[in-house]
Amino acid sequence: MFPVKTHEGSHKTVSSGSNSTVPSQALEWVWHYLQDVTSPHVLDCGAVSSATVRVLMRRAAKVYVADLVAPVQRGDPACWRSVGKRLTFCMDEFLARIPRIPSASLSLICCWHLLDLIPGDQLPELLNFLLSLLGEGGILFCFLREPNLDAGMASRWWLESLTTLGAEGEGKGRFLYPALSNREVERLTAGCSLKTFLTRSHRREVIVLKRGEI
Repeated sequence: MFPVKTHEGSHKTVSSGSNSTVPSQALEWVWHYLQDVTSPHVLDCGAVSSATVRVLMRRAAKVYVADLVAPVQRGDPACWRSVGKRLTFCMDEFLARIPRIPSASLSLICCWHLLDLIPGDQLPELLNFLLSLLGEGGILFCFLREPNLDAGMASRWWLESLTTLGAEGEGKGRFLYPALSNREVERLTAGCSLKTFLTRSHRREVIVLKRGEI
């Protein structure tokens, strides 16, 4: 068993407060793929959830948490700076929220809707950094909204089990940036393999596998 590592090094968790649970075909694939990894190292990019921590520790995982989702959901001013008359996203400040993690050491990163919440011109730097944390064969797991899904920016997601998602706040908050296509994600993650699972909720569950074949 390992402690949860946040940016501050604390072990704080929050109650899941589940409104709904959703089975995930993508997560079934992920954990089948990782079945021979004795102690997967996992980064959760959402708020610390007690349910997620319990699930991952039962799997003997080493867990890191960096809540990258909430700051962009609430428009945290620390993530922006004025450059002339323009507001520019501060990716360096944003990435500083991630705890110190050895490069190429992670088995899995759970991004949730993070890629839908970041300005498109900042996604290359974000993805390059996250992929640098994954070991060979490591997985970036995320949601991508379809163009017809306008609301849901304020939703929160977590693991109720290894293959079941907990969710609250679905339908709250309008997405600010255009939806990403799979082709755009392929371009942003060149050299990786992609697998996509369609859902009934107008979002895709996307697996990005670093330097491996799906």
